[in-house]
Amino acid sequence: MSKTELAFSMDAYAGELICGVDEAGRGPLAGPVMAAAVILDPAHPIAGLRDSKKLSEAKRDLLAIEIKKYALAWAVAECSEQEIDEINILQASLLAMRRAIEALAVTPTLALIDGNRCPVMQLRAEAIVKGDDKVAAISAASILAKTARDHRLAELHLVYPHYALDQHKGYPTALHLARLREHGVSPIHRKSYAPVKALLK
Repeated sequence: MSKTELAFSMDAYAGELICGVDEAGRGPLAGPVMAAAVILDPAHPIAGLRDSKKLSEAKRDLLAIEIKKYALAWAVAECSEQEIDEINILQASLLAMRRAIEALAVTPTLALIDGNRCPVMQLRAEAIVKGDDKVAAISAASILAKTARDHRLAELHLVYPHYALDQHKGYPTALHLARLREHGVSPIHRKSYAPVKALLK
């Protein structure tokens, strides 16, 4: 179930303990897909929350610190490159979301998921299209997932420096594709993705 943009209103969720959920890293050719779940504290509103893609890296990093400090609960989880190749990126994204929700120290009554699909789990969930710009808790999850994934790719860059992961974060940029052709496929590349699969043939 998803709400249309016209019908959407937070008033419908009065009385619910909501966790917002979002993922980062569906498009890259390398690295895990990561998801975050956040339960915000109404007593500590955080200014400036919005879709992480519309924020600078510096702003995301500052907001991530605030979210971790003031949220009632937050968690980050992932699915590995191997899992992505085994079950496909959509299912891996949903699994990472479920793992993040299940890792929360506080149990919410409802999960609001960015997008149009919900992970299969016992907790009630609702998909909100473009939720990362409509629901503060989803915006917060978007920021935590993105900053966590960028940090992971910076770490992976130290292990696999030839691919310039610190610059493109695994996305299929011209630089990344050129380095892939030059150095071949690494263990952290998603072998089910077409540009990587083509090099393995």
